[in-house]
Amino acid sequence: MWRSRGKSTVRIHNTAAAASNFSFSSFKDIQQLCANDNTETQNDDASTPHPSTPRRPSIFHRVRRVNFILRAFSSTRPEPQQPEPEPKPESNASPADQSEPSISIPGASNRIVVYFTSLRVVRSTFEDCRSVRSILRGFRVSIDERDLSMDGAFLEELNAILNQTEKTKLTLPRVFIGGRYVGGAEEIRQLHEAGELKKYVEGLPAAEPGVCEICGGYGFILCDECSGSHKCYTEKGGFRSCTACNENGLIRCPSCSCAPL
Repeated sequence: MWRSRGKSTVRIHNTAAAASNFSFSSFKDIQQLCANDNTETQNDDASTPHPSTPRRPSIFHRVRRVNFILRAFSSTRPEPQQPEPEPKPESNASPADQSEPSISIPGASNRIVVYFTSLRVVRSTFEDCRSVRSILRGFRVSIDERDLSMDGAFLEELNAILNQTEKTKLTLPRVFIGGRYVGGAEEIRQLHEAGELKKYVEGLPAAEPGVCEICGGYGFILCDECSGSHKCYTEKGGFRSCTACNENGLIRCPSCSCAPL
């Protein structure tokens, strides 16, 4: 036999009443608007409203109207005017004038002075020095090439000209045309590609054709007093450092080298 169904002892709460109340405080206005909207809808279904009583718009119409007002206000509000940037003065200065125009060396107004290195320790530096020398030699003017690897005095001389200390990193090459500092490898390439480098070398004396027969184009020869050993012997004092040559036992070629600065 089937067991008779009994009444459940579980108490069911009224969910409709609880759903109508919002527990979150920010929904209190929405609750009131929805209640008014539901009341007006029930009145419309029951009977026609009195002509003298105006019908209140629903919540959706209110939201649409507020959005329309906000859009109209944002479109009519004038945008803040930004100040126009001041035009920068045009500069026709070359890269050499913008780099270090105040640096110059005395006694070199009629030639080009190039400080470089012939060592291949740093390949990029060696390639820059070789390309700059090749560009300048193409103009066939007088060039005073000063190799820092052949004579350490050139390094001290260049640091004094640029007003740098020994701890400061020095990049090579450095080019002076007519006694005025022009720049390094990048500046020389830019001037040469733009056709401006030719204007810098105009008026300089032409270089002598051929290679020097004494030094072979190196600019240095062995010292006559120490024969390149940088040491001299005397009976009284024994061995002493030669004062006529540099640390490598070399002296400037008297035939093709320019006078020291």
